[in-house]
Amino acid sequence: SFVSVTYGAGGGTRERTVSVARAIKKDFGIEAVAHLTCIGHRRDELEELVDALVDAGIENVLALRGDHVPGVSEGELRYAAELIALIRQRHPDLCIGAACYPEKHLEAPDFEIDVNHLKSKVDAGVDFLVTQLFFKNRYYFDFLDRVNSAGIKVPIVPGLMPVTNVAQIERFTQMCGAEIPEPLHERLDKWRDDEQAVVATGIEWAIRQGRELLAKGAPGLHFYTLNRSLATRVVHASLSGI
Repeated sequence: SFVSVTYGAGGGTRERTVSVARAIKKDFGIEAVAHLTCIGHRRDELEELVDALVDAGIENVLALRGDHVPGVSEGELRYAAELIALIRQRHPDLCIGAACYPEKHLEAPDFEIDVNHLKSKVDAGVDFLVTQLFFKNRYYFDFLDRVNSAGIKVPIVPGLMPVTNVAQIERFTQMCGAEIPEPLHERLDKWRDDEQAVVATGIEWAIRQGRELLAKGAPGLHFYTLNRSLATRVVHASLSGI
């Protein structure tokens, strides 16, 4: 349905984000979602970036705070909710997405505060949410119960990452606070030095996750490919009939 294009820390790839998103939509005919972060930017820079995306024909933006980077100033906007409000005010017709965290954002002291922050983003003008990656579907469904109770009703697309490299997923989950379930971790650790076995394990796990999520009403799936699309293509093909 769409391809999302990431955005370098502190805006280091801002021009490439615009150009790649434009190429995906114009040259390949696939809808593009451009990531945009506010860390390290002045308000006027963000306004120019949003204008550039609109001028490039992009209709969808994933608005993020971004990670704190040593040596990069915070910028004028400190939170994703402020960026969402800026985009919504400047371009009311843009479709705006935002991030959410089924296992709680690492910086949030508890689930209640995390959901309150999420509601502030939705109230600022969010059309849909995409979750951080997770490997236990129970976390997604429990999360839906919490946010629905808080009055959040926008579509929430679960994010899946078919594992292709063990060390990489260990680093990634440590950074974002996601849990690798013990049965999966044991299998991955067993095949750590066998790339084909690791990829096969990651594909099998993602297919099982995707089948259950779609069967229980998820509005779609968002795959984190890390520029390695083979595993995602296999998973997608296996789920295409659901």
